[in-house]
Amino acid sequence: MILTAHQPNYLPYLGFIEKIAKADIFLIVDNVQFVKRGPFGWIHRNKIRNPQGWQWLSLDCLTKGKYQQNINEVQFKPGSPHLRKHWRAIEVNYQKAPYFEQYSHFFKAIYLEQEWKSLADLSSTLIKSLMDAFDINVPLNRTSTLNITGKASELIVNMCLEVGASSYLSGIHGKDYLNLPLFEEKGIELIFQDYTHPIYTQCWQGDFQPYMSALDLLFNHGPESKKILMTSP
Repeated sequence: MILTAHQPNYLPYLGFIEKIAKADIFLIVDNVQFVKRGPFGWIHRNKIRNPQGWQWLSLDCLTKGKYQQNINEVQFKPGSPHLRKHWRAIEVNYQKAPYFEQYSHFFKAIYLEQEWKSLADLSSTLIKSLMDAFDINVPLNRTSTLNITGKASELIVNMCLEVGASSYLSGIHGKDYLNLPLFEEKGIELIFQDYTHPIYTQCWQGDFQPYMSALDLLFNHGPESKKILMTSP
């Protein structure tokens, strides 16, 4: 059984979704430190396409200072209109996309019909909705729910042992920091994602903009999105 795992990125890009599709089980790693910048700067923000190219959607999070909160402890600022503004930006920029009407109501309900206080809860719900929209039927759980702890490679090994996985699917950059002998010692096979971003028709003219939220492919190509995702060069 292949496990993959990742922090709960907000409206994640296609490589995130493809990695889930290639696994047998997916864990959202939400009991690790919340970091707003660097390679982990996607936990509270992501990009959508617009006429100028792209724009950020950033969540209005309450933070206690650098490295002082786990992701599942991060709350939103009370009364912030960020989610309403995010939905309006999504609507304005994708309402003319071919499949916006077919899929938008699922996401509109998340943004406008529910109250969210927790970053991890919102992002986990959006990730599950994207999985459903892409027809990815992989069991999902959270490390905080399963009480899985540890750091770096130790955490990943603990996740594999907890769910009974014999293999772990890592992003390509895992080669730079994972403790390979530890996985060999525990009998866990390491697989590294070899991902190439597909090029597809977007609803705005101009140069193709890669690394947008997975919503971009979904609203533009609808039922063909999974095929495009999984047959990328």
